[in-house]
Amino acid sequence: MTSEYSGYVGVFDSGVGGISVLKELVRALPNENFVFYGDSANAPYGEKTRDQVLRRSRDIVDFLLNKGAKAIVIACNTATSAAAPTLRNDYAHVPIIGVEPALKPATLVDENKRILVMATPITLRLDKYQQLAEKWGTGREVIDAPCPGLAARIERGHLEDHDVVSLLEQLVGGYRGEVDAVVLGCTHYSFVAQQILQVLGDVRLYDGALGTARQLERKLAERGLLTKSSGAGVVKFLSSKDTPEEIELYQSFYSM
Repeated sequence: MTSEYSGYVGVFDSGVGGISVLKELVRALPNENFVFYGDSANAPYGEKTRDQVLRRSRDIVDFLLNKGAKAIVIACNTATSAAAPTLRNDYAHVPIIGVEPALKPATLVDENKRILVMATPITLRLDKYQQLAEKWGTGREVIDAPCPGLAARIERGHLEDHDVVSLLEQLVGGYRGEVDAVVLGCTHYSFVAQQILQVLGDVRLYDGALGTARQLERKLAERGLLTKSSGAGVVKFLSSKDTPEEIELYQSFYSM
């Protein structure tokens, strides 16, 4: 892998959710090579402690850098909140880009008076999100909606099954007609965007993938790390649950 993917961008998440970010990265930088690492054997991160998430994140970054990564994207809101500052300090020689709930763009739309933030319990508890809400929530009602179990359910696939909508009804159904916008504060949730709209009605949805892609492009350009290739880049999937079925699942999410 070192020779074939030397100079690639490493992207990781607790499981399949970060593939929603990966797709945006590939759209923005189609000539780059990407390796996506899903830590599905240890998913979901959103219900672990900060120290557990930091340890797993550091192990994965070590693995990707040892295999030749030139930059790292943390395609997980929980891992970004829990680990990004420490990782940037420990690996200052490499760009490390995170993802965060897209609260800023949601608050910049005048019509969005009441904004629901769907996220994992740990993301909502950590300082990064609290600071984000304090900075951009002025003049808006920002409502935290912890969604335990949702990322784990998405991780299993078969998202057209009725139990997905039933779970969303339990978690956020009470907000139907009560909010103008929804921030998807976990990268998994983008894969059930239509089901969220089914439960909540006509609301505007926001996620952080586009902002992450723009930041990656800026950081690569600043350090002279953008690929010189004019050909289409390669995307490779790896997982801590190293089975053909898991990689096939990742590929199915990438094709959505």
